[in-house]
Amino acid sequence: MKETLQYVEQMLDESPVIDVTETFEQLRTILAELKAKIDARFELTRDPSSDRFDSYGTYPDGPGGRIEAYTGPEMDWMVHSWLGNPKASFTNLHLTAWLGPQIDVPHLGIALLVWPEGWFYQDFIPRVNPVEHGDYHDRYYAPLDADWVRFKEENPDFTWFTSRAGFVRASLSSNAYCYSFPRAQQHIDVVRELLHARVDRWLRWVDEADPVPEADRPALAATDLAIRRNIADRDPANVMGVRYFGEETTDKLVRALWGGDRVLPRPT
Repeated sequence: MKETLQYVEQMLDESPVIDVTETFEQLRTILAELKAKIDARFELTRDPSSDRFDSYGTYPDGPGGRIEAYTGPEMDWMVHSWLGNPKASFTNLHLTAWLGPQIDVPHLGIALLVWPEGWFYQDFIPRVNPVEHGDYHDRYYAPLDADWVRFKEENPDFTWFTSRAGFVRASLSSNAYCYSFPRAQQHIDVVRELLHARVDRWLRWVDEADPVPEADRPALAATDLAIRRNIADRDPANVMGVRYFGEETTDKLVRALWGGDRVLPRPT
């Protein structure tokens, strides 16, 4: 089986410097399409803490980015963001939706990269330990097994990405997608189709979910925040933010991703 084992910065540094703006715009369009579906389902308000990151850096002349963070009665924290320098081979785009504790449906995680090949990640981030709670696994993950195996069998140009960071590997569910791929149009189309199908499934789960008892919600909210902060703080791709903007600014960007400076209250 083909496998990618390189660090993000290693993949970038060992590749020729090329302008990937066209691919970046295609990936940004995909995330905008997916965000529109989520916007149509949830009542969302942009948190003022993300306003200062509406546009940062020197893009399109150099590295730049944008962070939009949202919250609402049913949504703890949703992030729609990008960071990079498309004219110099690299962009990193995110759409992550962290639900409130009123239901225990897995959170939605999506990331797209150009480095300068394509890369994508999609996962339904569990709210409990599926090995401990077998019924949770059976409800949300077992039905996805066949699709996950089929994708691997039917898309030989997609190369499984194995992170060198053990924490990242531990964070993936049994049905996570984490692949690099050539930036050909047919591969981008495959990613678009898959992501739309996964978001549609996730929205159905939200609509069909049973409520979490009120007494259990504070503990679930605390677990959610710990997972979200750890994933943001420990992301190996943060090194690219340091390279472009320095440690201090990158620390602020990472805090924005997990809501460290949020202004609006968390949903209850």
